[in-house]
Amino acid sequence: MGLSTHVLDTAQGRPAAGVPVRLERGEPGPDASATSAEPGSQTAAEAGSQTGTGTGTGTGWTVVTEAVTDADGRVGGLPLTTPGLWRLVFDTSARSAFFPEVSIAFHVADPADHHHVPLLLAPFGYSTYRGS
Repeated sequence: MGLSTHVLDTAQGRPAAGVPVRLERGEPGPDASATSAEPGSQTAAEAGSQTGTGTGTGTGWTVVTEAVTDADGRVGGLPLTTPGLWRLVFDTSARSAFFPEVSIAFHVADPADHHHVPLLLAPFGYSTYRGS
């Protein structure tokens, strides 16, 4: 059924229209089952957890689609094609926000289910949750 999002500007008390949104799919890193030949050395998965991706898995990201929130702050119909790790990236740099970008990573068990990820923006913070 796909993915939708709704961005609200809590300081203004209204939807955040015109926010660029990027949907990305996590790509598996090096084989996590690889073992090291030398005692004390790291597996590929352990080394990948130090890449700074924020996932702890060495995951890279592939852009699936890009969109912009409508007048009601919404984007709907984003495609979730496979189970796994996904990420929404919101470009909030034009909104006088402390955080110029908000990245929300989440797991999808069944892409046939509908997933809704709201984003509540404030000047110095943000909040998100799995909606319905």
